Amino acid sequence: MANTLSGKRVAFVVAPEGTEQVELTEPWKAVQDAGGQPELVSTSPGSIQAFNHLDKADTFPVDKVVTDVSPDDFDALVLPGGVANPDFLRTDPDAVRFVRGFFSQQKPVAAICHAPWTLIEADVVRGRRMTSWPSLQTDLRNAGAEWVDEEVVTDSGFVTSRKPDDLPAFCGKLVEEIAEGKHRAQAKSV
Repeated sequence: MANTLSGKRVAFVVAPEGTEQVELTEPWKAVQDAGGQPELVSTSPGSIQAFNHLDKADTFPVDKVVTDVSPDDFDALVLPGGVANPDFLRTDPDAVRFVRGFFSQQKPVAAICHAPWTLIEADVVRGRRMTSWPSLQTDLRNAGAEWVDEEVVTDSGFVTSRKPDDLPAFCGKLVEEIAEGKHRAQAKSV
């Protein structure tokens, strides 16, 4: 797995505050370990504040601001969870537009926990089979998704998981989907 993502740039989109730290750091490490280049994209420059549930954790430097990048610049997108993170991102039109662009370009997207709130706002879940933190199931069904309670779900290059306990399966599947390289042909477009 050491070089399966060699040359692949992966955007990790997070709000300035509220991302669940382990849902950022574990997928980040998986991308790096596979030879990929993760980049932290946020709505403002500087650094982001991660959390361990409700407690402040570490800060991480922002590599790019969402208004300065395009999905064209990346091979895939990862959306970490945390309750506040996607709730903030879904209210930022530039972040929503950026996320929607990965689906329009049929690139791999991985989202865990509460992150699908941003995807609902981007109007990209309709007709897709997916999972999330259980409290989002009604929101996702109302947005047209088929919600299932499974550790990890893949739908044509789109990977979702429920919670931090699912991270090993989530990380393995997101690396596999990014490495596969068939997404432009198989993914559903918006």
